[in-house]
Amino acid sequence: MSTLISTEDREGRSLPVIRERGQREVFCGLTSIVWLHRKIQDAFFLVVGSRTCAHLIQSAAGVMIFAEPRFATAILEDRDLAGLADANDELDAVVDRLLSRRPDIKMLFLVGSCPSEVIKLDLAVAAKRLSKRFLPKVRVLNYSGSGIETTFTQGEDGCLAALVADTAASKTAKPSLLVVGALADIVEDQFGRLFKALGIDDVKFLPGRTAGTQPEIGPNTHYLLAQPFLRDTARALDELGAQRIDAPFPIGAEGTTEWLRAAANIWGVDEARFERAIELPRSRAEKSLVRYRETLQDKSIFFFPDSQLEVPLARFLSRELGMQLLEVGTPYLHQDLIEKELDFLADTATLSEGQDVDAQLDRCLEAQPDITVCGLGLANPLEAKGLVTKWSIELMFSPIQGFDQAGDAAELFARPLIRKRRLAV
Repeated sequence: MSTLISTEDREGRSLPVIRERGQREVFCGLTSIVWLHRKIQDAFFLVVGSRTCAHLIQSAAGVMIFAEPRFATAILEDRDLAGLADANDELDAVVDRLLSRRPDIKMLFLVGSCPSEVIKLDLAVAAKRLSKRFLPKVRVLNYSGSGIETTFTQGEDGCLAALVADTAASKTAKPSLLVVGALADIVEDQFGRLFKALGIDDVKFLPGRTAGTQPEIGPNTHYLLAQPFLRDTARALDELGAQRIDAPFPIGAEGTTEWLRAAANIWGVDEARFERAIELPRSRAEKSLVRYRETLQDKSIFFFPDSQLEVPLARFLSRELGMQLLEVGTPYLHQDLIEKELDFLADTATLSEGQDVDAQLDRCLEAQPDITVCGLGLANPLEAKGLVTKWSIELMFSPIQGFDQAGDAAELFARPLIRKRRLAV
């Protein structure tokens, strides 16, 4: 079912949005474990679910096969679902074996693969019970990665929201900047240097790299979202009194500049210092985009809803690389979080929220875009129809934020077109 609604940007311009409710084609939130377990270095993610969920995690994370992983699945058998066994006792036994074997674990996430009504186990209650038992050595938290309830990036949102919800508000915390969203360590380090050059010294990142580096949060905390899909995390931070800095997202030279500027304005950094701090990295970013603009200029692109990165990526590709936006679909259009992005996108694209996959396939095939961004489940069928595709999940595994990654982000979209050109020779 499709409904045409409209939203407005800051200047009151009406932006038509196709709101769709129907069959979806997305990965579930369990997929986020693949990047989160690398980010929080002493955390472990225990999925409570079926053999199907275990196979998903194993296949999605197969690239980590040479290292001992920090995720696993506690498989629910028929006797568990039928109530013939005490699932809480069995879960406790699994956690006991895990923590005795892996004493390096300082934070344990219980990740539900289905709603509590399906798995017959309230993981939120179980997490509180186990956390009380193992604290202070191990902190036990819970969130849902259910495909019934989440798309794949919402797994990260649930994880970070659980971290924040388990943090007591600190009224004594001094003024600080909190960057929210799982970023590659190299990107985090780059941003840390840029903030220091701006004179913003007290900068923390959520999630921290270890359980012991999770930041204090309170009314003196200003936070910058690095990812546009962190709706629940933002609400949890607001409840602790933290103040969100409204900004576009740090993708591309323009997006990174405006993201940094938003923080600089809060800290009262004068324009001359701001320009000095970002001049060289911004220049490198702009130069890195030149080599890909020839490939991408005037090429059309269609986004299926998948990662919730679609709107910031569309802004980057259209404004900095000259691509034509046919449709920008996103699972959820959180207008308050992406309002700055909508200001840049006004009148340049059709926006769609939610998914009716058959209707969107019809629109895509009719439009015949030069490149289509979609999930893995749609890529092969579209390639069989002669369309060039880019897997949206690759954008989550690749460092694309910040000045020094601007060229890498552009290359991800240029690569399929270059491959097509070479194959045609």
